Amino acid sequence: MTMPRGTELLGCEWAALHRDSERCERSALWIKLAAVALSVVALAMGFDAVLAMLLLAVLWLQEAIVRTGQARLGWRLLRVEALLRQPEPAPADACQLYSEWTAARPGTVQLLGEYLSHAWRPTVAFPYVALLALLAVNAAT
Repeated sequence: MTMPRGTELLGCEWAALHRDSERCERSALWIKLAAVALSVVALAMGFDAVLAMLLLAVLWLQEAIVRTGQARLGWRLLRVEALLRQPEPAPADACQLYSEWTAARPGTVQLLGEYLSHAWRPTVAFPYVALLALLAVNAAT
């Protein structure tokens, strides 16, 4: 039995990472849909605006956490693609997502900062900012 070549292993890793990145995308869209549904129900049923806004903030942060994980997958995808451009990538270069992430893992404060920086990306912040504003305006009237 021969050991798979580095190119084969990296190709399998790339496919798995890409699939997982797409799953993160779908998860983020479901979280956004839940945020919209929560806001509509809160407005229609007259829920406490502060509670609804806190729940909306939790969903926003949850999406930021998913997006941070997705960004890590994207970083590794780019690394795998660079390795695949090499003439003969080593089999040992494959399947190193967690080893590489652990070696570069930020501290708690930096990790929280990473979550917050993803939360403020326009593609993540939408629709949360608009929904929070809508709930705030509705509460003020």
